[in-house]
Amino acid sequence: MQYFPLFIDTCDLNVLIIGAGEVASRKLELLSRTEANIHIIALDICDEVRAFKQSPRLSIEQRAISEQDIQGWDLIYIATADTTLNHRLAEIATANNILVNVVDSPEDCRFITPSIIDRNKLQIAISTAGAAPVFARELRGRLESWLPQSLSPLFDFVADKRGEVQHKLSAFKDRRLFWERFFALNGDKFDSQTPIRFEQAYDSLAVEGEILLIDDETRIDWLPIAALALLQKIDTIYADSPLPADLMELVRRDAARSPLLPFSQLEQYYDKGERCLVFSNKAAIMALQAHFPMAKYLRPGAI
Repeated sequence: MQYFPLFIDTCDLNVLIIGAGEVASRKLELLSRTEANIHIIALDICDEVRAFKQSPRLSIEQRAISEQDIQGWDLIYIATADTTLNHRLAEIATANNILVNVVDSPEDCRFITPSIIDRNKLQIAISTAGAAPVFARELRGRLESWLPQSLSPLFDFVADKRGEVQHKLSAFKDRRLFWERFFALNGDKFDSQTPIRFEQAYDSLAVEGEILLIDDETRIDWLPIAALALLQKIDTIYADSPLPADLMELVRRDAARSPLLPFSQLEQYYDKGERCLVFSNKAAIMALQAHFPMAKYLRPGAI
């Protein structure tokens, strides 16, 4: 993974944009939605950039950039038409430990800006590590059509209710079950029934146990799509060998890890409502399936 995806708190973040042409205006359009302090230095200011001049956290200097300007910033975007100047300024920024992005020059970038889906508190970032930004935009278009605009007020509602849920449900597991139940009842809608569904989610936090089985001969990329939703709900992973990297990508990152347990202990945890994944050799998995007929054996073409 060359680029690590990271969401930065923009409150009081100081951002410099060098250049004020059409390309810089596209960066400014995104940054203006944040709480960052944005400063622009450029000889020529395009109309699209001038349109943001009244923004409260934006300042513009119409002059040539100097090397002395490249200090004291948290992020720098460089978007001039002079590639030699861009490269030199990027080197100075890097030497000063400032994260820098040079538009259309990945080799000079310390960070890149992904294609973004913005639903207020719900944000999705898509990146191809600079290899195929056109595909990233196409993928964004598909997701935009799938994600309803109602998600924005829905997540505002959820954010307002988080404190109440934490106060009423002290255990992390109970809070996770509550939100699972709420979203199962409510879906991605936000309407007059959403507060009612929220209260209904408190009614029952009991959960049935579940055992998922995967043998070490199964190709993970051949698992059915429905397996992903199941793997994202497990509490514990039991395995006698390291999980394949592609399987690790599908399970919850905060799921507990444990060596394989005797059947009797596994049964006790199941009866208490634990949702687990068992990963082992095929013979062991077949024995588990015989002992636990309710278990779901995940393999290509079947659940």
